[in-house]
Amino acid sequence: MSKTIAAPVTIEPSAQPRKRSVGRIIGAAAFGIVAAVIVIALIAAGFVVWTIQRSFPQLEGTIALEGLGADVDVQRDELGIPTITAADSDDLFFAQGYVHAQDRFWEMDFRRHVTSGRLSELFGESQLATDSFLRTLGWRGIAAQEVAALEPTVAGYYDAYAAGVNAYLAEHDGADASFEYAILGMQNPDYEIEPWTPEDSVAWLKAMAWDLRSNVEDETERALIAGDFTSQQLAELYPRYPYDRNPVIVPTISAVKPAGSASARGAEAVPASVEWSEVDGVLAAVDALIGDSGEGIGSNSWVVSGDLTESGMPLLANDPHLGADLPSVWHQVTLRCRVVSDSCAFDVSGFGFSGVPGVIIGHNARVAWGFTNLTTDVTDLYLEKLEGDSYWRDGVLVPLEERTETIRVAGGDDVELRIRSTVNGPIVSSVSDDFDAIASEPYTGTAGIAAAPASAPTGEYAVSLKWTALQPGTAAGSIFALNLAASFEDFRAAAELFDVPAQNLVYADVDGNIGYQTPGRLPIRGAGDGWMPQPGWDSTYAWQGFIPFDELPYSLNPAEGYVVTANNAVVSADYPYLLTRDWDYGWRAARVTDLLQRKSAMGKLTADDMRDIQADNEFVMGKQLAAAYMDVSTGRPGPDAALDQLRSWDAQNTAASGAAAYANVLWDQLVTDLFVTGRQHPAPVTGQGRLFLVVEQLLETPDSEWWTNPELGVDGQAEMLERAASAAYDRLVGLQGDNPSQWNWGSLHALSLTSATFGLSGIAPIEMLFNRGPYPVGGGSSVANATGWDIGADFETVTVPSMRMVVDLADFDASRWNHLTGTSGHTYHPNYVDQTETWQRAELTPWAFTETAVEASTTHRLTLVPAG
Repeated sequence: MSKTIAAPVTIEPSAQPRKRSVGRIIGAAAFGIVAAVIVIALIAAGFVVWTIQRSFPQLEGTIALEGLGADVDVQRDELGIPTITAADSDDLFFAQGYVHAQDRFWEMDFRRHVTSGRLSELFGESQLATDSFLRTLGWRGIAAQEVAALEPTVAGYYDAYAAGVNAYLAEHDGADASFEYAILGMQNPDYEIEPWTPEDSVAWLKAMAWDLRSNVEDETERALIAGDFTSQQLAELYPRYPYDRNPVIVPTISAVKPAGSASARGAEAVPASVEWSEVDGVLAAVDALIGDSGEGIGSNSWVVSGDLTESGMPLLANDPHLGADLPSVWHQVTLRCRVVSDSCAFDVSGFGFSGVPGVIIGHNARVAWGFTNLTTDVTDLYLEKLEGDSYWRDGVLVPLEERTETIRVAGGDDVELRIRSTVNGPIVSSVSDDFDAIASEPYTGTAGIAAAPASAPTGEYAVSLKWTALQPGTAAGSIFALNLAASFEDFRAAAELFDVPAQNLVYADVDGNIGYQTPGRLPIRGAGDGWMPQPGWDSTYAWQGFIPFDELPYSLNPAEGYVVTANNAVVSADYPYLLTRDWDYGWRAARVTDLLQRKSAMGKLTADDMRDIQADNEFVMGKQLAAAYMDVSTGRPGPDAALDQLRSWDAQNTAASGAAAYANVLWDQLVTDLFVTGRQHPAPVTGQGRLFLVVEQLLETPDSEWWTNPELGVDGQAEMLERAASAAYDRLVGLQGDNPSQWNWGSLHALSLTSATFGLSGIAPIEMLFNRGPYPVGGGSSVANATGWDIGADFETVTVPSMRMVVDLADFDASRWNHLTGTSGHTYHPNYVDQTETWQRAELTPWAFTETAVEASTTHRLTLVPAG
């Protein structure tokens, strides 16, 4: 390549500099210093830009790779979404591994350090507590057992995927793999990227199971407050599911047919018979890394029969609600065998996880499926009694199982971790403050445990964790069974393998069938119900096995013409097995069902209707508040004008709504006044769906003791309502000014997208490189457009519809999809957050599936070829 060199500048004698005043000299000097700083800044900026962009993936041309059997085409659209076409399955998953590494390798590497409890190797001793907790759970070891048990064909898929990732790493190291390694190198210069393994992939499924683990926080919360409240008060704070008003997923109990003998379309419904930013505690730290199990975690999904649709074919909608991650947890992809045959049968499209082969949620050429969290109780805490290296079990001392692991610490000494377990599971009270608190004072109240204190043997207390994901399972193989399913029988067989995490699965196919299946490894409990920690020394409280798959709820072509799942109760209270006492309370399910019924009464349903339901912002508690405040006056002009807005409001939490802003601040104020502010023993205010029902019942009980708060000078319901209305107005004025026309819910409830690693570094210039936002959003907690926020904190969005999809079984190319951020995990890449504004408006983009549609949407084409 020729290089152009600038000619030297010559100063002629006649051009000698003139004498200048002191002021001019000082000004020139100052200008020179500023100019020098600007030049240095520009050079530094140029270096940063070059360093960032050097890891951007190659999207066009040809790349020769060792380990590939034949040419593979990788077509991408303007959003960077890849369609991968290969001659055989090994090449297909090899290429998916390569593409995932192109787009998201730092995310993959970070995740495997999380799941194996090795964050201290990256970030030093600040992560020791988190690593200790995760090592105690032992996800990596369980993943290794699952990989060893994989059926050979499935094992081959994982091996091929790992080979594809490693083919990328063979040519990309450090900042060539991702910009984050350049930042990491300043703190940890000795870090070296390791080869990818199948265990790295399977372990991430354990992390997702933790994210969706359901009620362990509720159980912990109740145990910690049990001594402060009576049994009656606890019952009021944690009411039962409102079966009389909110729907269940499978309402009719009837005889079950074994998997593989499902009815054809048109048959009767067949449901089942029988130095990083610090966080508060280890559980919160793990949630920050993997995903928060708190406010708003859940999902919506529903499927509608062709009898109710304009096309005469089913529509399936899904939007899982997870923590707001950057990049998003999802990576969109289409995986296609060049010639679909028995030897290479994949023709599937949808959402997957970087680091994991296959498609998790989506459709193939015949069937579509979606997930929501089942919210069944698959975790139990057990109080143990220890003496030395033994624990009590049915009157006998049994040796504790023990192992020792070494945690390597960047910039520090290795740490030896001693891990002990009982028959119930690992001892977690030694690695979590919350669990340690339970062990320290387990009998502070009569409601705190299932057994009386007198029944406890001698010794010290500890807490162990029983969780279905701590046993080897078969979910790693279920992904491919779902991807290849061609019928409801195939779908149910795949669901039987999907044991952890427990999910609701909805189904539709091109023959017009719709259906539902409860999968999962769901425990049959002994004497306890899992609502509080149970005595581990008594085997009558042990799990008695798992509910047989053919006795789990399922439905094919229900008479209603639809199935709605939104983490609500699956079955009625007379189902023969206890599934949980901690369902989501069904507000979203009720709203989705109501909208489907209303819209279908007005005409046939379309994909646009499905999207509109996903975007619905109705705040059911806002309607309750408007009714409760119908005749309330504070005597102050400002608050009373705000109450007038509330009373005339349509209860839609739209981003631009000032009334929505006031309603949500009022809701927060009322709840904290009732249960937290000034209380000697604050009550938990987690779970807004639960609080909707709690407060609704209190509004119907004006003489309840909860309405009196002497520390606030409040005596009775009327005074509490007036105080909350006035205080909420003052808070909103402080946040958005005293002009109600300037109030809006969107900016109050804005979403900030934060990188889970360097976005929390505490170094503002580095955080600015990775983080994005804030983005004003509508929606709210227990709203169909489920943008969750925490009571008693601020109103910032913390959980989100992580993706949205609507699958049209009449024409897959008419389907639509979107997720929170973008395909790329590389900061400043065009596809880093290019889907966020679309997501913000709850809009969806076209989802090309057929070869013709994919070809028309292709903007980049890369060919992977065998080396040599």
